Amino acid sequence: MNRKLSLFAISLLIGTQSLFGQTISAEITKKGQIPNFAVVDFRGASGAQPLMNTFNGTLFTDLQTSGLFKMVPKSFYPLQNPQRPEDFRDTSGQGLALADWAGSPVNANYLAFGYTAIQNNQIVLYGYVFDVTQKSIQGAQVLFKRYVGSPDDAGARAVAHQFAADIIAQFGGGTLIGSHIYFVSDRTGHKEIWQMDYDGQNQKQLTSYRSITTMPAVSPDGTKIAFTTFAKGTPRIMIVSTASGRPLPFYNQNASMNATPSFTPDGKEIYYSSTASGPYAQIYSANLDGSNFRRISVSRAIQVEPKVSPKGGMLAFVAGPGHQQIYQMNLEGASMERLTNGEGEAANPAWNPDGQHLLFAWTRGYATGGWNIFLMDIGTRQFDQLTSGAGRNENPAWAPDGRHLVFSSTRGGSSQIWTMLADGTQLQRLTSAGNNEKPVWGK
Repeated sequence: MNRKLSLFAISLLIGTQSLFGQTISAEITKKGQIPNFAVVDFRGASGAQPLMNTFNGTLFTDLQTSGLFKMVPKSFYPLQNPQRPEDFRDTSGQGLALADWAGSPVNANYLAFGYTAIQNNQIVLYGYVFDVTQKSIQGAQVLFKRYVGSPDDAGARAVAHQFAADIIAQFGGGTLIGSHIYFVSDRTGHKEIWQMDYDGQNQKQLTSYRSITTMPAVSPDGTKIAFTTFAKGTPRIMIVSTASGRPLPFYNQNASMNATPSFTPDGKEIYYSSTASGPYAQIYSANLDGSNFRRISVSRAIQVEPKVSPKGGMLAFVAGPGHQQIYQMNLEGASMERLTNGEGEAANPAWNPDGQHLLFAWTRGYATGGWNIFLMDIGTRQFDQLTSGAGRNENPAWAPDGRHLVFSSTRGGSSQIWTMLADGTQLQRLTSAGNNEKPVWGK
């Protein structure tokens, strides 16, 4: 590889060293008053009871991490929990009246309840949501639906996810069901691309190149993954199908480095960094097969990690000279301006689906010198710091709902994948085997 390549361009790929107030967060995560939500432990009949720990844990966690509700601790619940609407009474009765849930100590606005049973070799869920602040039982029902799944833990988890998704949709939220997180893991002895469900379930290996394979990017429709791999010596770009892992044709230009690809919002092109024109890595675009190769930037400084705004027109990227910072320019390479203020080092830009907010990693703020996750409003240049004092936090990426994000952190010692809301709350660790990093979240 050309020795004039900047150290931060190489360390970006191999991950061996560094690359280079809550107002905004609340704008994304909070839309009005958050209701108090209670969820009883569902019971199972006809052989379904052994699956209830899986079901109840999944349902509660999905609602809790949605950011739409303040979950009422189950220690506050009455002694008796309803399982069906017929269990309710008009007068107070140890949990069988609406007022038992709306009043102290529960103080809930809404209650989810129901039951399951094994019928025709399937788990069947009957799920209800009541507005317990109503005066009458007849006017309290907000949601009722029947769900069916396989009679095992996977089926119990699936119907819990579906019920939670319908509740979240009822309150204006988007579902993450069916979305996947792609990430880099060394658990097999080599850095390869892996994928998992949005809640960390079903982790499986996607590539097997027995080399350094890193920096994944997922297409807008979730059908393709582009990434950088050293499998053929110098860093090259590959694109594979997410369904089969089958490589798709992509022509790499003759260069010491082709790396850090990302898809355009319409999924028809990729932007990436290449040394095809000389020692300084620059930003290029190409069709998905590598044709129509076009140079975007012209600079005597390294430029990597290009990310096209979901609204189009603008490109965020990482560049020098000196300490790398986050910049933006239009898709023709003009009107370049620095977004970060020049302090510390900044990397890993990631656009929110609204095209107005940008996540990135930075070494300034309340833990100066350490990498932490920041959120910037592009219009005002105001930013919030989302992590602090908890290891090295990098490579943030948005979930399709624009409210959750995924990132890598060393807060537990090794590098692992975590999710949280855009206000820094509801942290969840998703991986534990090996070291895991550079996540992206796709449909």
